[in-house]
Order: sequence, then structure tokens, then C-alpha cells
Amino acid sequence: MEATHTHRRSGKIFFQFLSWVFHPVFIPVMGIGFILFSETSTAFLGFREAQRWLILGQAFTLYTFFPLVTVGLLKAVGFLESVHLRTQRERVIPLIATGIWYFWIWYVWKNLPDYPVELVRLALATWTASWVTLMINVRMKISLHTIAAGLMLTFLCLWSIKHPYGAGIYLPIVSLLAGAIGAARLEVSDHTPTEVYTGYGVGMGCLLIIHLIYS
Repeated sequence: MEATHTHRRSGKIFFQFLSWVFHPVFIPVMGIGFILFSETSTAFLGFREAQRWLILGQAFTLYTFFPLVTVGLLKAVGFLESVHLRTQRERVIPLIATGIWYFWIWYVWKNLPDYPVELVRLALATWTASWVTLMINVRMKISLHTIAAGLMLTFLCLWSIKHPYGAGIYLPIVSLLAGAIGAARLEVSDHTPTEVYTGYGVGMGCLLIIHLIYS
């Protein structure tokens, strides 16, 4: 009995760790890092290494730093009870602010002619998903983790189809991680299966639609 309890507790710790490491504010930066530095990516062949790191810095600032600071400030001034955004109501202002940051970086990148279309598509899909999430949040507490996981998995699948070197080992790894992220949210959060699966659908659907209409 005690061994079972210890095993379950270890599982919860692992899933909690997974939820933190692959938080939605980190996943877009990981995907952009793949485009910039992966040995299977030829999208930035004409860019110096310093230019690539600058782009990654831009991604970190808008996708990670600003959203985290926004949530921290909202918590500090009393708009949020918790930085974990446990209720649909607490998510509204952070989602609006995040949508602004995401729009900003997409708008900048799309007006830089040397930037590859794959990067711009990913940025546009991420921004679109943030606003779809805001609308769905009225009805359900959709999983932000699985939205990000669905986006990244679909991105790598499309990348593998269009590029001669594919996504290498990254595609099977991300496929496993996408499933593990969903399992983690069911284990350590109050999400229902519907909220988790809807998250995958929103992430995948937004990127597929953007891929079809954005050339």
C-alpha cells in the first residue's frame, strides 16, 4: 500500500515537472529554436549566428518574458488570486495581454522580407490560437498546455512533409511529449478530458488553417 502511494506521488511530481518545463510560454520558443538551430533546418542558412540568437531573444521576450511579467504584475496588484490562473475569469486579462504580445511579434516578423515563411506562419498561428482560446474560455477552461503541444506537433509534421531533411528525431520526440503533456494535465490539474482534447484540436486546427491560407 505504501509502495503504491509512493509510486503515485512520484508520478505526480514527474507530471508536475513536465507541466512546468513544457509550459505554453516556453513551447513556442522551443519551436523557433528548432527552426533557427536544428541540423535539419535550412530556413536561416543566410543568417549569421548572432542574427539567429537575436531572433531567439525576440521570441523569448514576447512569448515568455512579457507574458510572465504580465501575470506577475496582475497578481501583485490584486487582479489575480494565483499565478496559476485556475479559473476562467482569471484567464481573461492575461489572454488579452498575451494576444497583444503575440500579434506584435508576428507583425514585426511578417514585415521583414528575409524571414522564412515557416517562422511567420508559426507566429500567426500562435496569435490566432490565443484569440480562439479567449473565445472558448467563455464556455470552458480549455487546456493551454495542449493547445501549445498541438501547435508544435502539427508544425513539425508539416515541416517533415515540405523539407527534404524532415524533422529528424525531433518529430517522434515531440509526438511522445505531446501525449505526455495531455496526460500530465489530466493528472495534476482540474482539466477534464474534453478540455484537454479540445486544446489539441485548437492548436492543430489553427496551424493547419494558417498553413493553407498563408503563403
